[in-house]
Amino acid sequence: MSPISRFPVPELTDLPEDMRARILEVQEKAGFVPNVFLALAHRPAEWRAFMAWHDALLLKETGGLSKGDREMIIVATSAVNHCLYCVVAHGAILRIYEKKPLVADQVAINHRKADITPRQRAMLDFALKVCSASHTVDDTDFEALHAHGFSDDDIWDIGAITAFFGLSNRLANLSAMRPNDEFYLMGRVPRSKG
Repeated sequence: MSPISRFPVPELTDLPEDMRARILEVQEKAGFVPNVFLALAHRPAEWRAFMAWHDALLLKETGGLSKGDREMIIVATSAVNHCLYCVVAHGAILRIYEKKPLVADQVAINHRKADITPRQRAMLDFALKVCSASHTVDDTDFEALHAHGFSDDDIWDIGAITAFFGLSNRLANLSAMRPNDEFYLMGRVPRSKG
């Protein structure tokens, strides 16, 4: 199996306490350590800044974007950026949040044909424009999103998530970051009740 990064990957025991605690917390919740946590850990100051920005965008409880919406933006834009890690990892999270085993694959390939709402389609149209042609964003884009109930703060969130994951996608591609095997199957089979 190939390494998780072409750059050094520190041992968990060698990391500063704050980083180790965060990684162990994620491991406790997920049942494994997502490779991104270790692949970026060889640069502690950048790791902390990355995680702080990630949390500010994805863990906030306010705004008009659901957790599924946020993950949908990540999957669609990461596909455009050819980021295997983010499409696979965030595709798994998207499937879980939306409780739809097919949605991540659909969004990654062609969101215009995916089983999503017109509001989500408009959101992804805008996210892909920010991803690929941000210099062409204008007032008509805002008007189209306002028509679907998005506020200016929501539009900022769509753009900021897109921009942040543009950075993440490029670091993942630069480092040849490998997705954890666990991500590939997560959320594909509905959990049995009982």
